Amino acid sequence: MLVEAENLTRYYGSFLAVDGISFSIGRGEVVGLLGPNGAGKTTTIRMLTGFLPASDGTARIAGCDVRENAIEVRRHIGYMPENNPLYPEMRTREYLAFRANLKGVPRRRRRSRIEECIRLCSIEEVAGQIIGTLSKGYRQRVGLADAMLAEPDVLILDEPTIGLDPNQIREVRRLIGNLSERHTVLISTHILAEAEAVCRRVLIIDDGRIVADDTPAALSERLLHGAVTVELKGDPQQIRAELCRLDGVRSVHLADSTGWHTASVTPETGADVREAIFRAAARNGWRLRELTRSRASLEDVFHRITLGRPEAEPAVAAQEN
Repeated sequence: MLVEAENLTRYYGSFLAVDGISFSIGRGEVVGLLGPNGAGKTTTIRMLTGFLPASDGTARIAGCDVRENAIEVRRHIGYMPENNPLYPEMRTREYLAFRANLKGVPRRRRRSRIEECIRLCSIEEVAGQIIGTLSKGYRQRVGLADAMLAEPDVLILDEPTIGLDPNQIREVRRLIGNLSERHTVLISTHILAEAEAVCRRVLIIDDGRIVADDTPAALSERLLHGAVTVELKGDPQQIRAELCRLDGVRSVHLADSTGWHTASVTPETGADVREAIFRAAARNGWRLRELTRSRASLEDVFHRITLGRPEAEPAVAAQEN
């Protein structure tokens, strides 16, 4: 594992900001660290990068203990903080050359590596421009190029798309999506659409504790299984009664209509009742026009976990035939 945290804890005075969290991230993973503001995301990242000492527990990057080998750990990390500090009076290529020197990129490799990062982050057209004149989107890309310069094993990005417009967000997400070919990526964000778009796995942190760890799809299936919508022609009372008797069905809501009847079937957690509904329709001679299952979005899952909202029928994010 490239990133390992074990019982990582941080106090600010008597305030417990991070409460004994443990997780690991393997090579090539793109992982989102999600949580509401104040949940402990940034504190966790600062402990992983060695910018903030842990009150208890251990963190290792590429096998190196963050507390005991801080310098070696930083050789394996490319970090882009939330405020993305740059030197606004420097030109883009000049700034990257300065940073490459600080990071110890070998002189014989430095120029080609700078040009490679410029190309990967699509900042060729502003490479000779003063950073202070760049748009927020370009400044974010310059910060990402900086984080990549020393070819680190792990990229840690804190709120990488904050303050960007929709087109800039899409471009930065595209860049992040391509990074897993060369890097392990940990993204801290409270923007759920961002995690769903680029992350293969999410860690949800709330009140300083890890409360969920899985893929977005698996969390949706496990925590907020979506309702099944079925459109049938038959006797409505019989349809409701038969559907309610099926194994795995929690509740049935049948919309009043003439002719075709639309039923919203809420299954028990983890149950897939579509085949049972199809068999019931065939057994009773009902005509079947639609049978779809809605899947909870990551936003639904996030609200359920962090706010404890009882969502019996979550909003539809996608449908599976």
